[in-house]
Amino acid sequence: MSTSKPEFLRFTGHKAFTQRLVLSTLTGRSIHISKIRSSSPTNPGLAPHEISFLRLLEAVTNGSAIDVSYSGTTITYQPGLITGTVPGAGADTVGDVIEHTVPANCTRGITYFLVPLALLAPFSKAHMNVRFSGPGVITAATNGTGDVSVDTFRTAILPLYGLFGIPPARIELRVLSRSCAGPGGKGGGGVVELRFASQVRLPKTLHLNRRPGRIRRIRGVAYCTGVSASHNNRMIQAARSVLNALVSDLHVAAQYDPAPLVTIGENRPGQPAQKRKMGIGFGLSLVAESSAEGVLYAADEVAPAEGGVVPEDIGLRCAYQLLEIIAQGGCVSASASATILTLMAMGSEDVGRLRMGREVIGREETVGLARDLKTFGANAWGIRDVEDDDAGDLIVSVKGTGVGNVGRKVA
Repeated sequence: MSTSKPEFLRFTGHKAFTQRLVLSTLTGRSIHISKIRSSSPTNPGLAPHEISFLRLLEAVTNGSAIDVSYSGTTITYQPGLITGTVPGAGADTVGDVIEHTVPANCTRGITYFLVPLALLAPFSKAHMNVRFSGPGVITAATNGTGDVSVDTFRTAILPLYGLFGIPPARIELRVLSRSCAGPGGKGGGGVVELRFASQVRLPKTLHLNRRPGRIRRIRGVAYCTGVSASHNNRMIQAARSVLNALVSDLHVAAQYDPAPLVTIGENRPGQPAQKRKMGIGFGLSLVAESSAEGVLYAADEVAPAEGGVVPEDIGLRCAYQLLEIIAQGGCVSASASATILTLMAMGSEDVGRLRMGREVIGREETVGLARDLKTFGANAWGIRDVEDDDAGDLIVSVKGTGVGNVGRKVA
């Protein structure tokens, strides 16, 4: 019996790291990524959040083979079957939940893990229940990295799964403990649990090429951890001063949580563990809902870890950011475009259509996603101008590849 080595799709660099691993897992194609921060004199190779994501992939799949070079600048990944949460399958599985610990030196928000995990969950054999904990969990948005907050993920990304026949009612995101980025943007100490019970055989074809419609209401969440609860009211009032003149139906909830306690150093025998408060900060998440079904626009703003910003500035920035995102047009915002386009490419072998703004489709991340999908065997996108108005939007046609859920039994 001859055993042939798998053919690897080769990539370079650390950009789109999770995106390529997700596409590899969904399509079953092995990948080889080299030159990961090879030019960095101080921190070459994989970052802590990337190593943590590899461990998460290993926990939710069965049969995956991950090989990392000694320097961490090269990785080979052979995907296995997406199994989800199988009780008793591993040491990190407690009951029906997989416990995943995020390291303290993590600089990315928890949505860095949640967004790709939610893309894998519909194709899982069993329910995908994962609890993220540890000193590195940041539930707020992060400055510089582009990660959205858990509130934006819950209200502006998860509902879009319903457009593909994946019931959002069976998807639950629990924020058990909130946290902002700690000193230097590292660590937080929050706790988040994702329960994804909407497994499907094949996502439906999406046709979202109609007019975006008018904004009918705006919802949001103002959150603060470890600071005065009055920060929430100050952010809300500042945002209302801009948005009240445009939309009458405006409601922003206020969420206050104490700063989580994180253990520092190692516990010494006979001495109590030393703990300190982490994740102190505040931020605002706003989501605008259009009169057209399935059209959502989201904006996120958070105070920097080093401070120096008053709550009124955060409220104004978030409000103006939301207006800019709405002005970009299309039926999908930049924060959710990768999720929708990936599900469209993995869906049934039919042509789906999505209306997008020129600024959204012209982003480096969107162009990179199109190239990666083409590399993994998906069809090229068709792009044409919208003819019914002068908004300047584009219609993107995506033909699905029929990547089904091989682990799910046919009913």
